[in-house]
Amino acid sequence: MFQSEFKQGLEYFLRGWHLITRPGLRRFVVMPILINIVLLVAVFWLMLGQIGSLATWAVSFVPSWLDWLSYLIYGLAIITVLIVFFFIFNLLAGFIAAPFNGILAEKVERMLTGEDSDEMGMLDLVKDTPRILLREWQKFAYAFPKFIGLFILSFIPGVGQTLIPPLFFLYGAWMAAIQYCDYPFDNHKIAFRQMRYQLAEKRNLNLTFGGLVSICTFIPFLNFIIIPVAVCGATALWVDHYRPVSTADNGERTAWGGTPATRTSTEVGTRRGTDLSR
Repeated sequence: MFQSEFKQGLEYFLRGWHLITRPGLRRFVVMPILINIVLLVAVFWLMLGQIGSLATWAVSFVPSWLDWLSYLIYGLAIITVLIVFFFIFNLLAGFIAAPFNGILAEKVERMLTGEDSDEMGMLDLVKDTPRILLREWQKFAYAFPKFIGLFILSFIPGVGQTLIPPLFFLYGAWMAAIQYCDYPFDNHKIAFRQMRYQLAEKRNLNLTFGGLVSICTFIPFLNFIIIPVAVCGATALWVDHYRPVSTADNGERTAWGGTPATRTSTEVGTRRGTDLSR
């Protein structure tokens, strides 16, 4: 099962790269990319001036009997610092680019399903912005305590320099899955808690997808365009696995050749406009 979900996670990640090249989506990809470039330059400039001193400071907590591991621990400390900056970048990008990512997710879903729906105009975007930002705040409230917990544990000698980096990576992968899969969920007004439960049912798939997105965040040039790629891939994942379907849809094939998701006890949903958070 893990191998199958790992393969699917990779597949949806690659689909995201394919989708951003589709003619009907290119103009909706531009704004997230521009926002990404500005934020990455700002975060990289901040990180460049601090990463060495922060890593040295973290290593200073290592007891003397572990001095022989200092080089390895220093490297792990740098990885931890990078992940911290990754969290800061995702937080800022989530709040600033959220309205544009929601529109992109809507366009991708319409393209994959072939369904017509009311397009979100600029006025609709302005009206929806407070709700979208509230959703981003929910993500922050969910992510921040876990981040603080891992950050505090990183000060424990030995543990902080060995176990925390891989735990931070898993944390980043899960939060990336939540961040980008949430856009199509939110477009359908599905509650944040419900979205998390549904993603957890296919945890390995979503961790694989989120992990690949997280890795690309650290790769030069790829990190400039990873946000729209992640939104497109996550929306394709939504269409195949989570999107509520009507009776007329049953048995049809999706745009990617998969079968539409069927309802389960936790996959409670309705068409766009139904608020499941009530």
